[in-house]
Amino acid sequence: MKGGSSPRHGGTRDRVEPVEVFDVIVIGAGPAGEVAAGRMAAAGLSTVIVESELAGGECSYWACMPSKALLRPVDLAGEVGRVTGLRLDTSAGGGPIDAAAVLARRDAVVSNYDDAGQARWLDSAGVTLVRGTGRLAGPRRVEVTTADGGTRTLVANHAVMLATGSRPVIPPVAGLAAAEPWTNREATGVRAVPDRLVVIGGGVVACEMAQAMRGLGAREVTMLVRGGELLTRIEPFAGEMVARSLSDQGIAIRTHESAEKVERPEPGGEVTVRLASGGTVTADEILVAAGRRSAVGDLGLASVGLPESGPVEVDESMRATGVADGWLYAVGDVNGLALLTHMGKYQARVASDVIVARARGEADDRPGMRDRADRAGAPQVVFTDPQVCAVGRTEAQARAEGFDVRVLEYDMEQVAGGYLLGDGYRGKVKAVVDERRRVLLGVTFVAPGAAELLHAATIAVTSGVTLDDLWHAVPAYPTVSEVWLRLLEEYGL
Repeated sequence: MKGGSSPRHGGTRDRVEPVEVFDVIVIGAGPAGEVAAGRMAAAGLSTVIVESELAGGECSYWACMPSKALLRPVDLAGEVGRVTGLRLDTSAGGGPIDAAAVLARRDAVVSNYDDAGQARWLDSAGVTLVRGTGRLAGPRRVEVTTADGGTRTLVANHAVMLATGSRPVIPPVAGLAAAEPWTNREATGVRAVPDRLVVIGGGVVACEMAQAMRGLGAREVTMLVRGGELLTRIEPFAGEMVARSLSDQGIAIRTHESAEKVERPEPGGEVTVRLASGGTVTADEILVAAGRRSAVGDLGLASVGLPESGPVEVDESMRATGVADGWLYAVGDVNGLALLTHMGKYQARVASDVIVARARGEADDRPGMRDRADRAGAPQVVFTDPQVCAVGRTEAQARAEGFDVRVLEYDMEQVAGGYLLGDGYRGKVKAVVDERRRVLLGVTFVAPGAAELLHAATIAVTSGVTLDDLWHAVPAYPTVSEVWLRLLEEYGL
């Protein structure tokens, strides 16, 4: 199953174009693409991965990793401020956080935007890296425009996998695109923290980056939220608690508000946002955090009979629907199922195992991602202070799907472990129970440091652990995880 090349004859002349043959071609070397390529290469399939930017992708350089590096000191400052006997050093006359040092550590986290380490890993895993833009050119065929302007033709024996991720959405607001707005890339890659920042959006990126910039020294941060709530895809109390925290930190949240026009007369100059309600907001930078869409532009989907807009639809094993012979797969954000890095990597493992099985002539009835984790509800974390983490269905989703629902809630500061974490510690957990089966359909935590509680909930939800069995999983004292015991007591066990 080794890669190779063969001549291709075409046209009216005896022109010979080299064709490179591999068992599998992966387009996109982000987290999902890398996991898939490494897994298939380890199974003995010759694998090539095509990447137009940095190997490692969005999460490694412009999203998950740098954003958390910026948020970590803000999180710690909040923790220290709640503990009697500790204080933040502001003797130098500035804030409690050294922004320059934080940005330097961010640069280290993203390897100074150098992907040499990722490229070495791919090589050590037996994966061929081709730098360029890959585009489908018919069944099992990919044309690559290389970084030096050349072209390469790749052909797959078994499968092509799309792992091109997603791109930020810039709303059609007059003047916005021309105003050089920040997206997550400019926010996480900031070189100097702006004095004034206006944020369009109320989702995860908006909340995290508003808090990060404020914590790193921005004097004014204003959020323009079209609806009335933050974090609308999670239980409503989560957005309410985060909004209260952001407001307490001096961030202005303007709900039911939207930008009508954006003006930036001078490149790099101040930005004026004219609001739909009248009035204006003036800032040094404007961050657009209004969602993302699957990166399918110029992927050549039409050449294999698929629509060129919208996410690539897939089945339970990540095979693209509507493509004959099942050779095309799509994992991660490009399929639109769950725009989360960890879910993209999970999808990559599922799809890779199916591809390997089919290549070996074995049965490919591997467990489908959508049969378990996707339908149950993907785990997710918002790294604000307080942290928000959730898995499974919300109460509203469960009721809409017809489950016999019972809701359990508990204030986490009443747990001994929560009380010990500091004065002013506040938290809440909500569990959605399927009364018929006595299992958890969803769990949401909102509290400082709550992210580390999530995996226990993920196991319970995705595995269908009954409440009666959970009663025997005794949490240690005095930890915040004792909230599980309190929830079961609320249920009556």
